[in-house]
Amino acid sequence: MATIGRVIVLIWVDILAVYAMYIMMAYLTNVWKIGFTHAAAIVNVFWGVVTASPLFLAYIVETITGNYWMVCTSSIAYAIGLGLLSMSTPPVLANAMGTCSEYKPECIGHGQVILFYTAMALIAFGMSGHMTSLGSFMAEQLVELDDDDSDRFDESTFWRFFFSILAVIIFTFIAVIALPFIKPWSLRFGIPAICTLVATLLFLSGSCSYRCFKPVGSPLTMFVRVFVAAVSKLFYRSPKDAKKLYEIQNPEIYGVPHTRSLRCLDKAAIVIPSKPLEEQEKNIWRLCRVTEVEETKTIIRMIPVWMTFILCGVVSAIGFTYFVEQLEHLNPKVGRLKVPIVVLLWFYEQAQNQFAGLYAKFSNSLGRTGSRKLAPSIGIAVSMILAILCCITAAKVENRRLGVVIKHGLVDKPDERVPMTMFWLLPQILLLGAFSGVFNYSAVSFFVDQSPVSTRNYLPYFINAVFGVGILGSVLSVYVVGKVSEKGGKKNWFQHDLNGSRLDKYYWTLAWLMAINLFIFIVVAILYRYKESELEDQQEEEFGGMDEPYDDNAKCFCCC
Repeated sequence: MATIGRVIVLIWVDILAVYAMYIMMAYLTNVWKIGFTHAAAIVNVFWGVVTASPLFLAYIVETITGNYWMVCTSSIAYAIGLGLLSMSTPPVLANAMGTCSEYKPECIGHGQVILFYTAMALIAFGMSGHMTSLGSFMAEQLVELDDDDSDRFDESTFWRFFFSILAVIIFTFIAVIALPFIKPWSLRFGIPAICTLVATLLFLSGSCSYRCFKPVGSPLTMFVRVFVAAVSKLFYRSPKDAKKLYEIQNPEIYGVPHTRSLRCLDKAAIVIPSKPLEEQEKNIWRLCRVTEVEETKTIIRMIPVWMTFILCGVVSAIGFTYFVEQLEHLNPKVGRLKVPIVVLLWFYEQAQNQFAGLYAKFSNSLGRTGSRKLAPSIGIAVSMILAILCCITAAKVENRRLGVVIKHGLVDKPDERVPMTMFWLLPQILLLGAFSGVFNYSAVSFFVDQSPVSTRNYLPYFINAVFGVGILGSVLSVYVVGKVSEKGGKKNWFQHDLNGSRLDKYYWTLAWLMAINLFIFIVVAILYRYKESELEDQQEEEFGGMDEPYDDNAKCFCCC
């Protein structure tokens, strides 16, 4: 139990740190006093890196480090990063930096700016590392080895783990509700920093008791080998008879039948007649199996589908940037009670989970009609429709907010609260959560159904990476839209503050772009060549529940 407890505390600090980073927009606009689009660019780059990095880190884990060392190094980076973030606030090092101690832009020196950006990079690595390995590492601890070295699930350990998780969630919920009422930003960032440091030390103290598994290699290497082998035989002609291509003819070995598309990659499986086959088989970078070639082809065929997901990431990015900035300028009170804006994040997460569960039921009902393979594509299309509705709702609410701003003469008073309850934003936040829930479930289902068996461990990372590119692309989209909006001498839609900007027009632009993206996806989905569905009837489960287990044949070793 002590071993599991040391790992569980890392989940606690993850939740606490995410909620602390959720209010980063407010810190940058209220303390640094930078333009809200500049602040959104910083936040989007941060979350884009966090979301896209696990694909690269997963490769490192499976080829070099293993889960323990990734969790270890990312936890240390997490603790240092949150500590530096707290130190970068004006009061902490005011005397050492020669600056004032108030939360004003003139009190932020060059040294504090360096600390801030260094902290953001370390926190991004810490979050990405935990996303990559923390779940897998915990799964390794929940499996016990029998005398015959076969894995056996320990039920008693599971229930202790379950109640520990429940206790952590309750404690974290209380901490998150209390965090927004703490005024000094140094403490808002400092409390998660202290908790992360304590959790990391607890985790490290149990290093010799953890069950770890050596890295067994990554299937992503196979794709590189196929391209290298194909290029190395560029001037060889592929045989007309596919049976002459290299494949291990063994019924016990997993095999995929040959297809005639993307035949240029078939060169990787050409057996050169002038050389002994035994000699060619030794060089895996010059000769690949037909199965490996076909799995590479499958991934390539998915690229057009992936490209339509990028704009989904752009829409997702508005949730933790512009929505948060709008919430900061609206009335947070219900009667005399002040409601923290992070409560609306809870509504977002609930909408995400509930709509994912509802679509899981719908997907299962489609399976009973024989249309299982179409369910993921339908779900992705539905999620894009929800994204369009979210953008339209956000545009109308922002238009109403600007009307209230003009009515009360607050255009030139960006620091004052607008007399309009923040719960006006609840519908668009719920729609954004519904979009994320249905999209995540459907995208994972699509890749489970259509991707090669060898790459299914990477499914969440592939999707997150594309989403991360979209979040990074939102920075470019704001810049491009802003430049286009000021053509002909017109006023740029994005000004220094929210009240002087036309964020509603940007939301309308995203709605139109997502409508075009939906049409492109439908065309791509119709043209896509589906293979027969392999999905089993699934109960309501969240995004992370579809991960494949770690390699059963890996050998155990002591972490210390």
